[in-house]
Amino acid sequence: MPQGQPLNVPDDGLTTRQRRNRPLLMVHTGDGKGKSTAAFGLALRGWNQGWRIGVFQFVKSAKWRIGEQTVLERLGRLHEETGEGGPVQWHKMGSGWSWTRKHGEAGDHAAAAAEGWREVTRRLAAQTHDLLILDEFTYPMAWGWVDVDEVVETLTNRPGHQHVVITGRRADPRLLAAADLVTEMGNVKHPMDTGSKGQKGIEW
Repeated sequence: MPQGQPLNVPDDGLTTRQRRNRPLLMVHTGDGKGKSTAAFGLALRGWNQGWRIGVFQFVKSAKWRIGEQTVLERLGRLHEETGEGGPVQWHKMGSGWSWTRKHGEAGDHAAAAAEGWREVTRRLAAQTHDLLILDEFTYPMAWGWVDVDEVVETLTNRPGHQHVVITGRRADPRLLAAADLVTEMGNVKHPMDTGSKGQKGIEW
């Protein structure tokens, strides 16, 4: 895309403005760091445009609070107080860290993720948000907690003008095929490779 110009212009009957302003389904996947970080950066851009932001975190513990949540929720309060930017809602849709769950908890986690997806479908139908971030949503799909075909159909046929970003490793090929924008984060080098743990301000 030299100087922001598309290499190919399809013969789809749409004007440049219509094509430029269509709602996008975006997927950030791959084994590298930065998938959620990029999505939350997009939320900041959207907030600045006055968009209604909805963040839905899957398989995260309610006790785990990342820095982006604090910042975006403060921006949501700023909108309420001054009208600047847009409203922000942040929801944790899972019942905890899936990879540390105890034996016998799988059903609880699956049920929480499925109910989280049902809530997202309700929000999509009501057109509650202009940008929805489904953080780490690839995992409930990979584990069979949420039906991939249903997700693809719902997102493909969502009404209105709603951008959706899905993050997480091992995104299903059916989701990738339906997406308008797919970014794969590659892991070239990471401090954990040399024994370092996560750092404040870098990982959370």
